[in-house]
Amino acid sequence: MRQHDTLFIGGEWVAPAGTGTIDVISPHTEEVVGRVPDGTAADMDRAVAAAREAFDHGPWPRMTFAERAAVIGRLAEIYAAGQAEMAALITEEMGSPITFSNLAQAPQPLGMLQFYAALGEEFAQEEQRPGLFGPITVRREPVGVVAAIVPWNVPQFVTMTKVAPALLAGCAIVLKPAPETPLDAYLLAEWASEAGIPAGVLNVVPAGREAGEHLVSHPGVDKVAFTGSTAAGRRIGGICGEQLKRVSLELGGKSAAIVLDDADLASSMGMLAIASLMNNGQACVAQTRILASRRRYDEVVDAVAAMVASQPVGDPADPATGIGPLVARRQQERVEGYVRIGMDEGAKVVVGGLDRPYDRGWYVAPTVFSGVSNDMRIAREEIFGPVLAVIPYEDEADAIRIANDSDYGLAGTVWTADAEHGMDVARQVRTGTYGVNCFMLEANAPFGGYKASGVGRELGPEGLGGYLEYKSISRLG
Repeated sequence: MRQHDTLFIGGEWVAPAGTGTIDVISPHTEEVVGRVPDGTAADMDRAVAAAREAFDHGPWPRMTFAERAAVIGRLAEIYAAGQAEMAALITEEMGSPITFSNLAQAPQPLGMLQFYAALGEEFAQEEQRPGLFGPITVRREPVGVVAAIVPWNVPQFVTMTKVAPALLAGCAIVLKPAPETPLDAYLLAEWASEAGIPAGVLNVVPAGREAGEHLVSHPGVDKVAFTGSTAAGRRIGGICGEQLKRVSLELGGKSAAIVLDDADLASSMGMLAIASLMNNGQACVAQTRILASRRRYDEVVDAVAAMVASQPVGDPADPATGIGPLVARRQQERVEGYVRIGMDEGAKVVVGGLDRPYDRGWYVAPTVFSGVSNDMRIAREEIFGPVLAVIPYEDEADAIRIANDSDYGLAGTVWTADAEHGMDVARQVRTGTYGVNCFMLEANAPFGGYKASGVGRELGPEGLGGYLEYKSISRLG
């Protein structure tokens, strides 16, 4: 078992203020695999003070972008050497299949570090512009102390969407990992210290909701970067709005995969399996609404059902596993509750249902519903598990209307033999990310959502901009 008795604050491993602990429980075995301190409001105060000191008086925000980029580059090298360790750790603590952890949970955060290290090499802190009465200097300065609050589903991916650009900008950070997945954050803290990131620039305090809200409300925090549920995002956005505090929110999704009539179902299903079932369905970008024309509806239902049924369910550490357990018992019960809701709404279970695959572990049966209309709860609410709803449409315009008929706007896909036409469809769907015959996120392109899927963008140069303040300086003479 991985036992941590300290918190990472001010560049040191320090004793917590309280005596509470957080047990990290394997979703596969239901056994405790780790234990960390349960951070308190006093711990958050200490972490913010350390970050404040590092930002207000330390060297990090006063270095050039290129100097900070060199340190981030060293962290990337350490991260690259430890990728396999990080992937295995995330699989252990939250049940992500090891194949997905090796594909995304560790490599994508590494890619973000590498991207921002390269971006910072030539990024200009000041830009000269001509003005009406003389030259204008536009200066980019770090926003200050950042509270980074991350969820459990892709913990390092979400951590790095915040930490990598915040580091390059020159900010100091207090990272609050989710109680379910704090172990990977400890490993990151060790690597950051080894890379030479100055004391207080990155602080790690695992904690629950109350201490997290204390951190959000703290007057010493200049910006909050949050990923999680839309309900929690509304609460955090409200607090930041009252304080006029900078905030970015990456929230939920209910993404639609539009299967056009010319799509080759045999070739599409392999990629759609990743797009819709990645990370056991615990992904905000998962394509959980499958839109099929009435002309090919039964054929698409059969293809989706066969694809889901073919996914091996089992031990997430086994490379043969396609779908592992959900992160916690409450998540298992939540997803099964939605399966009951779908059945009560009149949708038909084609694959899966309420029979659990195993007696031990927080597994649910991967499930496909047919006969779904877009006004059903299983089509409108984020389930966050391996549950897919196949929805019929009349024509392409109707498919686009259904895709846009959602409170969310985070992701989406279209599946077609004509990729150029797929681009036309992509331009009409109101989401922040989209895929034509695929779905992927790139470190050099912005990621975020429309509508209730969030506020702001992460990744790419746009993600760096979220951690900068812009100052205009006019000069005469």
